[in-house]
Amino acid sequence: MNELILLPIILPILLGLVLLLLPERVFGNRKWLVNMTGVSFLLCAALGCFAVSGAAGEQSALLLFRIVGEIPVYFAIDDLGRLFAGVVTLVFLLVGFFSLSYMQNEEHEKRYYAFYLITYGVLMGLDFAGNLVTLYLFYELMTIVSVPLVLHHGTKEAVMAGLKYLIYSFCGAYMALFGIYFLYSFEASNMLAFTPGGSMDIGRAAQSGNSGMLLAAVFLMLLGFGVKAGMFPLHAWLPTAHPVAPAPASAFLSGIIVKGGVLAIIRTVFYCVGVDALRGTWVQTVWAVLAVVTLVMGSALAFKEKALKKRLAYSTVSNLSYILLGLSMMNRTAFVGSLLHVVFHAVIKSALFLFAGALIFNTGRTKVNDFIGLARRMPTLYWCYTVVSLGLIGIPPTSGLVSKWYLAIGCLESQMGAVGWIGAAALLVSALLTAGYLLPISIKGFLYAPVDSSLITKYHEPSPLMLVPIMIFAALTILFGVFPMPLIRFLGGIAAALM
Repeated sequence: MNELILLPIILPILLGLVLLLLPERVFGNRKWLVNMTGVSFLLCAALGCFAVSGAAGEQSALLLFRIVGEIPVYFAIDDLGRLFAGVVTLVFLLVGFFSLSYMQNEEHEKRYYAFYLITYGVLMGLDFAGNLVTLYLFYELMTIVSVPLVLHHGTKEAVMAGLKYLIYSFCGAYMALFGIYFLYSFEASNMLAFTPGGSMDIGRAAQSGNSGMLLAAVFLMLLGFGVKAGMFPLHAWLPTAHPVAPAPASAFLSGIIVKGGVLAIIRTVFYCVGVDALRGTWVQTVWAVLAVVTLVMGSALAFKEKALKKRLAYSTVSNLSYILLGLSMMNRTAFVGSLLHVVFHAVIKSALFLFAGALIFNTGRTKVNDFIGLARRMPTLYWCYTVVSLGLIGIPPTSGLVSKWYLAIGCLESQMGAVGWIGAAALLVSALLTAGYLLPISIKGFLYAPVDSSLITKYHEPSPLMLVPIMIFAALTILFGVFPMPLIRFLGGIAAALM
């Protein structure tokens, strides 16, 4: 039965390839394309749900082949993989159905759906990777197959953004690959396997005189994988790529694809190296400092930005560093907070980008000040936006409060002294800045008179296919805030096995 692991990985890739290769005339009209794509989304999501439905602690594995005779490439489903795959599947399905309406006036619509399906399959392979080599292969594939989503419009800006995305991602991946080479040379294939708690023997490394090089190799992996998560100083691709991509692609990039870097860092630190080898070293300190810098910088840049999608992109830079900051504390409370924020940020930020997409679709405008007074014509859309904005700020009873609470407590409980206290303070500063760049959109939307009343009368609520996914994300933002304990208990079990 372990062969069933392949289904949620292979089927979306095959469906995407078929969709990509079939000529336009096969579909006859757009209705056939939409129906077939919608069925594909549902089928792939159903297989994804089936794959993650095992009981907590249950594991299964499937060997594919071996590289150079001894390094296995295989899939294995554990609780961390289930968490990430479940989040990927949820966002994939809701954003996918939003795109069926949003993409109706776009060129190359079929190509977009094809790469969207392929990207989902590759992400499932990343989530179910059984060791560091398998993860790296799918990490690289994730970059390659998601680039067409950024390049979709084919403009000069889109091409340059796509190239920037590629260059930054490949540079980061090569830094990580160097670290993988070094770990393999030190511990052979045992070092590349995912073992809860890690397996690096820092004492033996010190005796052999390799401890400094090992720490440097691990830091290069953190920095390299951190590129995808938008960590300073290699974060600049993210605010460049998001504004030029279609809004549903931006939602998938910001909600899900950037989490690929987070997953790779978790697997490296907590499943390969181990916190005992890193806690108290310069690697932990520098990692935490970079996370704090990115956290505050992203929020400050979002506060100043006038273009809506670019503002949300900078917000993603900041919020991904919430997660990285919690991981760098290397204690259970902060670790649970980080995984909570993986889930909650995926839900909230996907909703925010879909909100931006619905506004752009209806108005053709992109600046924040272009949407003053629009809430009178789109009240449901704006109320959903307000709910998820409160979630990102961390206002009760939304889910953001829960993850930020655990992150702040984890920072204060850490053994990092001033760095932990500065991290907790940075979370508060970032929350205030988040309120400053999100809430004015709601306030001006509801309470201010429109700038151009003659034009605003033609605007209206988006179609149900656009509005319902946003409403579901908004409902989940409150639901996770009111009933967080089942998820917290599940994540606590993962944390207990690692530390």
